[in-house]
Amino acid sequence: MINVENLTKRYHSGSSVHVAVDDASFGCAPGTVTGFLGPNGAGKSTTLRMLTGLTPPTSGRVTIDGKAYVDLPNPGRLIGVMLDAAAMHPGRTGLETLRVTAQVLGMPKARADEMLELVGLTGAGKRRVANFSLGMRQRLGIASALLGDPAILILDEPANGMDPEGIRWMRGLLRDFAAGGGTVLLSSHLLGEVQATVDRLVVIGSGRIVAEGSLEELLGNGATIVRGLDQAGLGAALHRAGLAYRTTTEGAFSVEGSCEQVGRAAATAGHTLVELRDGSSNGLEDLFFELTSKAA
Repeated sequence: MINVENLTKRYHSGSSVHVAVDDASFGCAPGTVTGFLGPNGAGKSTTLRMLTGLTPPTSGRVTIDGKAYVDLPNPGRLIGVMLDAAAMHPGRTGLETLRVTAQVLGMPKARADEMLELVGLTGAGKRRVANFSLGMRQRLGIASALLGDPAILILDEPANGMDPEGIRWMRGLLRDFAAGGGTVLLSSHLLGEVQATVDRLVVIGSGRIVAEGSLEELLGNGATIVRGLDQAGLGAALHRAGLAYRTTTEGAFSVEGSCEQVGRAAATAGHTLVELRDGSSNGLEDLFFELTSKAA
């Protein structure tokens, strides 16, 4: 279990103060994959670094199974972390990289070979990391995170540089990990992939948590996208019909109701529609821009 409570990070430069993370609170439970979303500069990386003991918070705290990361006797055996796949030593081979990690964690040397096979890099194990593609480095970073047989994974942009086959493989890996009782927190800019992978979302904007909840709760299960010639009048008609809605970034309405319900409400009020469709396919993108633009 990951618990983030009132986490704040301020950076001081002379008389100016930059608040990178502002009173952030959220949790990640076993058996779930949580997507941590936000635009560049929103505070995602700073939060992840505070979660893993790399950056001290100004105030607030993070606990992993009730303990701070720095107080865990062998944190890599409980939490697998990949924050920067490019941080591995370029002169070592993939196998050497994992064997060094295994030695640090107190794991048997054979575990390195097992992880190379798991991530599909057995044939590249003797190649130097400098000669790996970005997607291969991502796979190696995931192998390193899994090497200690952890119960929790914290991953920053794990799909960056992966081809479609690699992304699909990673999605299955994370879903299987959570299905086995593991906890996953991942940051990503690939909104479509996040929507296909996660159970829960935490959205950060300008350092503050602007939304947290299950995917269904935040997207509104069964949402319908609708647009009419008279959008203001259509909104009034939806309200009279008892259908809640919000305005998307493109000016349409995302309505909590089926296409049939929305169509009937519009027809009853005599409104001409120019768009009426199931909004689940791009719901996360609309929600992301709506939430983060308000936080800016």
